[in-house]
Amino acid sequence: MAADDCLNEDQILDVLLARRLRDAHRRVRALALPQEERVRLTRRLLAISDVAKRDIAHAAARLDTFIACLDGTSDTPSRRNMPPGD
Repeated sequence: MAADDCLNEDQILDVLLARRLRDAHRRVRALALPQEERVRLTRRLLAISDVAKRDIAHAAARLDTFIACLDGTSDTPSRRNMPPGD
């Protein structure tokens, strides 16, 4: 009997989110980024982890957006892409 056999649906979502957060942290650590950018990304992940304590669905949605940004598939421009004065 596998350990996952005893989990209910909510616990499975918790475990999946925890694994995805762990993988996202590993991806950020592996990126060749300046220290300041790495710290910024790590803080975003910590904020998502904090939200997960209260709202799993919202944290999962935020993590999806974060991963899309890491993958470069996000369609929302960041502040760094905006011209000065906007």
